[in-house]
Parts: sequence; C-alpha cells; structure tokens
Amino acid sequence: MLLLLICLPGKSIPDSTWINIVDIDKLVHAALFGGLVGLFCWPFSKADMPRQLKLNYFLRITLAACVWGITTEFIQKYFIPGRQFDMADWLADSAGALIAYFICRRLFARKASI
Repeated sequence: MLLLLICLPGKSIPDSTWINIVDIDKLVHAALFGGLVGLFCWPFSKADMPRQLKLNYFLRITLAACVWGITTEFIQKYFIPGRQFDMADWLADSAGALIAYFICRRLFARKASI
C-alpha cells in the first residue's frame, strides 16, 4: 500500500490549499513510516528472545525504513511523472520511523525473555 501511494503520478495527487497551509503531507509521511516500523517490530514483541536481541531487530527495522524513505524519494524523482525529490519528505519519514522505534522500544521490549 505504501509503495502504491508513493508511486502515484503528480497529477493524481489533489492540490488543496488547506493541505499546503497545514502541511499535513509531512505528518502523513511520518505516520506512514512510523506505522511501517511499528508493524514490523510488533511480531518481535511476541518472540521468545532476549531484550537486547529484540532491540537489535527494532534498530535494523528502523534503519531499513529510513533507507526505504530515501529510496522512495529517488524513485519519485527518476521514475514517477510529476513527482520530485523532497528532502523534507525523507526527514519526515525518518522522524516517524525513529519515533516508532522509541515507542516500540518502550512498549515491546521491556520484558527480558530467557
């Protein structure tokens, strides 16, 4: 679903003035990538493994989401008509991923197994 949204051509995205005023676009980016990290970390919360190993996986998932964010910006720049590279979008993606990391760290990895 995330890839589908990222690959929408520029003319398919509504250009509303209220969206630009509130700059809700960055909040959407942060929420999507935060959700991505949370959903990938959640299964590890149920796994029977030491806390440090869970944190290691959470960190790897977060870094992968940040790399995915910058990759999608390049995909938009070079392959999607009407879209361009936006560093602020990648920063919002990464911020959402990092916030989700800290939430997952707090909620999902508090108990040490084994």
